[in-house]
Amino acid sequence: MKNNLGNSTKLILLHPYIQKQGSSNRIWLLAFISFFTLAFLVTLIYTRESFTATVVTASSATASSINSGGLANSVVRALVHYASNSNNTDHMSYTDIKQIAEVLQKCKNPCNFLIFGLTPETLLWKALNPNGRTVFIDENRYYAAYIEEKYPEIEAYDVQYTTKITEAKELIAAVKEQVRNECRPVQNLLFSECRLGLNDLPNQFYEVDWDIILVDGPRGYWPEAPGRMSAIFTAGVLARSKKSGNHKTHVFVHDFNQKVDRSTSDEFLCKENLVKSKDMLGHYVIGKMDANIFQFCRNNHLSSSSSSAAASSK
Repeated sequence: MKNNLGNSTKLILLHPYIQKQGSSNRIWLLAFISFFTLAFLVTLIYTRESFTATVVTASSATASSINSGGLANSVVRALVHYASNSNNTDHMSYTDIKQIAEVLQKCKNPCNFLIFGLTPETLLWKALNPNGRTVFIDENRYYAAYIEEKYPEIEAYDVQYTTKITEAKELIAAVKEQVRNECRPVQNLLFSECRLGLNDLPNQFYEVDWDIILVDGPRGYWPEAPGRMSAIFTAGVLARSKKSGNHKTHVFVHDFNQKVDRSTSDEFLCKENLVKSKDMLGHYVIGKMDANIFQFCRNNHLSSSSSSAAASSK
């Protein structure tokens, strides 16, 4: 019995020193891990605070740069480059965008920029005029509402055009007949019945002195399309009817190679105001006009005073 018990049972005794040494090693290991964990957390917090401070400093510097004088030249060049190299076949060329961007950069702050047409460049025009007011006019009320909902910073209005490309000659002739009344070059279009004048926009629209106007809409590539006659006529009147200031208005007409757009521009923006015509863009600079002048272009204008003098000399 005793031998069986001795063969089947082994008694293991641990010396107190061995137990003490094992506990000591675990304590040192725990301390070692705790030290490096604490060091890692301190490093992480410090790095995060440094990064946050750097971002805040950079953001402040960028905001200061924008507020002091518009976007930096490098940002403008980048925006123009990427906008003109998008895959959308309807976008403007690099040359056309660059012309408008250069004028925007030189525009006084705040700059009032009016665009006829919601196009692939819509966000670009808004970005290039950070301190000013950028307003879009489009023929499609649903698309205008969609753009405003998707991009709340965009200010867009819809307008109903009543014109057709096939009526261009008739409409221009009608303006010439009414140039002393409803279709005069200096007026508040809100109260006008001229067929080419846009008079159904918000009242405050007609109180703004527009510094730059871009005509890039509405559509005008088939006989029943509205064409850009109304937009060009309205741009010419707005430029000549400024309330204050002696600075001139830059008017750009895109798709300047289209026959109707070119002929309408000749009538209401005038060749003597054309400063540049390159690729598909016409650039006009138009000054404020006296309310007593009743012709759009200088080569055939006739003021009320000169017409009276002519009548008395006969």
